[in-house]
Amino acid sequence: MTDLTLQRRSLLLAPLLAAAPKLLMGDAEASTLDPAETIITMQDKIDWQTRPNWPKDSVAQAPLFGDLNKDGLYYILIKWYPGYMSAPHYYATDRLCVVVSGTWWVNSGPDFDPKSCVPVPAGSFVRRVATTPHYDGVVANGKEPVVIAICGIGPVKLTYIEPDKPGWRQA
Repeated sequence: MTDLTLQRRSLLLAPLLAAAPKLLMGDAEASTLDPAETIITMQDKIDWQTRPNWPKDSVAQAPLFGDLNKDGLYYILIKWYPGYMSAPHYYATDRLCVVVSGTWWVNSGPDFDPKSCVPVPAGSFVRRVATTPHYDGVVANGKEPVVIAICGIGPVKLTYIEPDKPGWRQA
């Protein structure tokens, strides 16, 4: 057989082979989505909350699942606006973070120094190790807010390095 004959046979058989699963299974229909089993919250329905006693457009959070202060798994979104960062702090448990959009500026240690922060672009993963001091947010010349998805096990037991000062800093 020549290459041309093999190519012709392949072209003739392709539609028949593609139809074979449907012929063998009959008319299969997709099941409908059960909203009790697949719970969807569209972007415009996410409830962003500004922390009490914090400046407007500094940081907001949207609890998606669980509770930071109770036992068990939690999942939240955090949005930092340009020019604001957290004060140095730590948590009792690890936090697993994915940058959803924007650039997150992070650093480790108890001393607040925004110039030493490392930029973490969208799509990146950051693990915050339990009981290690750190701070983060968006530096003053940041171009846009950053949104971070954070997952962990509660209770987180947030502890500020300087508890007598606000939990936010202007960068």
